[in-house]
Amino acid sequence: MTFKSAPWPRRLRSQEWYAGNGRDTIYHRGWMKNQGYPHDLFDGRPIIGILNTWSDLTPCNGHLRELAEKVKAGIWEAGGFPVEVPVFSASENTFRPTAMMFRNLAAMSIEEQMRGQPIDGAVLLVGCDKTTPSLLMAAASTDLPSIVVTGGPMLNGYFRGERVGSGTHLWKFSEAVKAGEMTQEEFLEAEESMSRSSGTCNTMGTASTMASMAEALGMALSGNAAIPAVDSRRRVMAQLSGRRIVQMVKDDLKPSDIMTKQAFENAIRTNGAIGGSTNAVIHMLAVAGRVGVDLTLDDWDRCGRDVATIVNLMPSGKYLMEEFFYAGGLPVVLKRLGEGGQLHRDALTVSGQTIWDEVKDVRNWNEDVILPLEKALTKQGGIAVVKGNLAPQGAVLKPSAATPHLLRHRGRAVVFEDIDDYKARINDDALDIDETCVMVLKNCGPKGYPGMAEVGNMGLPPKVLKKGITDMVRISDARMSGTAYGTVVLHTSPEAAAGGPLAVVKSGDMIELDVEARRLHLDISDEELAARLKAWAPSHEQVDSGYLWLHQQHVEGADTGADLGFLKGCRGSPVGKDSH
Repeated sequence: MTFKSAPWPRRLRSQEWYAGNGRDTIYHRGWMKNQGYPHDLFDGRPIIGILNTWSDLTPCNGHLRELAEKVKAGIWEAGGFPVEVPVFSASENTFRPTAMMFRNLAAMSIEEQMRGQPIDGAVLLVGCDKTTPSLLMAAASTDLPSIVVTGGPMLNGYFRGERVGSGTHLWKFSEAVKAGEMTQEEFLEAEESMSRSSGTCNTMGTASTMASMAEALGMALSGNAAIPAVDSRRRVMAQLSGRRIVQMVKDDLKPSDIMTKQAFENAIRTNGAIGGSTNAVIHMLAVAGRVGVDLTLDDWDRCGRDVATIVNLMPSGKYLMEEFFYAGGLPVVLKRLGEGGQLHRDALTVSGQTIWDEVKDVRNWNEDVILPLEKALTKQGGIAVVKGNLAPQGAVLKPSAATPHLLRHRGRAVVFEDIDDYKARINDDALDIDETCVMVLKNCGPKGYPGMAEVGNMGLPPKVLKKGITDMVRISDARMSGTAYGTVVLHTSPEAAAGGPLAVVKSGDMIELDVEARRLHLDISDEELAARLKAWAPSHEQVDSGYLWLHQQHVEGADTGADLGFLKGCRGSPVGKDSH
């Protein structure tokens, strides 16, 4: 940790709007006074933007307006001036074709809101899957002092005495209906138990994973990730974060000071230990690309390979986020990594302290939730990056959520050209498929879907489910929900729509997966593969206008974070010319 605080007091960027007595200053300041702000609030104190992703159509974030009030209280207490700013909320629940299509758009719009308005620092008020990375990307590109406050997970769900995990049981119950093990009426009854409070998914899905990534990066106060949304301590965390951001502005503690290569390596190892979502890969690559850190899939494999999954949460284990919080939450995991030599202890956090200083004295209150190493769910729990002639630039798989005997498998490909082809054929008893086959889905990547939807965890055909089979090897250029599970190879790069080898796989081809060897191989000759690629022509929908056109033209591959190429890098927060 080499950070040195900036001198205080000093002139902040917001004073370019509000300091002095000129015409333009009076214009900016005068309009703000119509909300009843006294003149002395414009005296040079830090103006903090509370970037709020609340929306009625983002139910995971439906309680953030209440939380924003606690953030404001903290900012006032610390001598700052809070301003709440509604920002683009990329809802996983409602956006079509996929929220991932709009992560980059959200990041772009929020970056410009941060740079173009009179704020000196920001509280990133987030929760739902894409809201956390989009605001982190914006903060990285402006490099204004920023702190993450997540909305927290919802309380445990229960159905007929069984814990119900958000998303995880949706997939489980849906397959049970197809297998004839559950009635549609029972499924509808179970729906009532799935979301019983405000908050994000109560599993270690993408929302909880990204909350954990923010904390492991050092961008949130210690303990933030796991506090349930309706717990009073969530509101305390919001108020403390409001206090802290004011001092961060005074110190000029910026994202680039915190999100270093070491911080990203800490986050990667944390993801392995918690059994985190594969979506963390694509989001963290994108955030790193904004802050200027050279992070690659090889880093994910290198750092995560020897990390044991010790958090016993769905979809990999049996508990939910509520129990994780009661056990001690992410600080316990970080301490365990530090004790095992798998944490850069001197990485700086938003608190101004090192990550080790924050966690060294915490205790584990439930060793059935946060497991001892000898009882780990899997000894190598990090995201596995497989490569080969089918994925020259890599593909990812989550070993902790996979079926062990399928991690080395050779099977006949059953190919679906796109999601519509899959939906049209999967329930047909005449489909030539059994549990030894490898299901292959094309044209679902960043360009192809477009947007890279969470369809990679393809439901199995009913005739296989009725045998009692619950998993098969599945390969695609899509993503899958962090709440999902199975032996699912995702993010295959280059994607089919970009002319990657996935595009030319045919039904009947043999495919080999060997996760330990990090190998994904299409069993055809190099000459045959070259001939197929030469004859290939794109078949995905191509858009000729609007944001979808911009996305298809400029989105990069999943292997580098699927950001828009022209948005990568840090552009800082220079104050633009006056508007009048």
